[in-house]
This record gives sequence, structure tokens and C-alpha cells, in this order.
Amino acid sequence: MTITYHINDSTLDANILDGLQALHKTIFGESDNLSCKMTGKPSLVIVTAMDGERIIGYKIGYALDNSTFYSWLGGVDPLYRNHGIASALMKKQHDYLKERGYKVVQTKTMNKWRNMLVLNIKSGFDVVATCTDEKGLHKIILEKRLL
Repeated sequence: MTITYHINDSTLDANILDGLQALHKTIFGESDNLSCKMTGKPSLVIVTAMDGERIIGYKIGYALDNSTFYSWLGGVDPLYRNHGIASALMKKQHDYLKERGYKVVQTKTMNKWRNMLVLNIKSGFDVVATCTDEKGLHKIILEKRLL
């Protein structure tokens, strides 16, 4: 298995978008109309992990302001988990953000996504708050200073 990583901060190729939506559906059980939700996000950045032509992992985020970036969505194909792909995606994203002058990366997760919560904490994120979203779901807000 040879995994390559790609960063896209411009218009996505239709095949990449289709692959992202398919993987998102595999991970989360629905595509949530991902392409529509991505439209209009400021300074959208998508990091993908690929096995050949197949997207096996991704991290999507966007700028909250000039110094803070929101790491919005991400996941790894269940068949490829426990190979360090999520950690590599996060590192690639954070390195990219540092190069572009961002100072803080923020994310939200839920208790049911424990592996992501643990990865965030192991990667230097701090829990800064909790909230309840419009659907009544409890969210954990985490932030990491990019040094």
C-alpha cells in the first residue's frame, strides 16, 4: 500500500469531489450534500490521502479569520484505519496552515467520535469549551496553537 497526500485549496476535480462524497457517506452514513456545504466556505482547504486513484482519507477546513482556521470534517476509510493516516492528514493540514500564517486551528467533535477526540488531544489540542448545536447534539470544542 502506497499512500500519497494532496492539498487542494482551489477548485476540485469532479472525480475528487465524487470520491470525497462517497467516502464521507461510508464514514458518516450520508453524504450530507457535502459539495453544497463546501460552497462558499472561505479559504477552503482539502487534504486527501490516496491509495492510487482512490480517496481513503480526508480533512476539510476553512478560515474563520486571518489567524484562525476551522478543521471542519475528516475521516479515514474503515479499511485503512490504524495505519497513521488520520495523524498524517492532520500534520499535513497543520504544516500547510503554519506556512500560510495561521496561529490557531479549531475543531469540534462529539464524545461518540472518541478516536478523533483522543487523536486531537494527543496532537496538542486543548478542550476550550462545549456547546449544544441546533440539533441538540453536544459538541466538544478544541483548539491548538500552531507554533
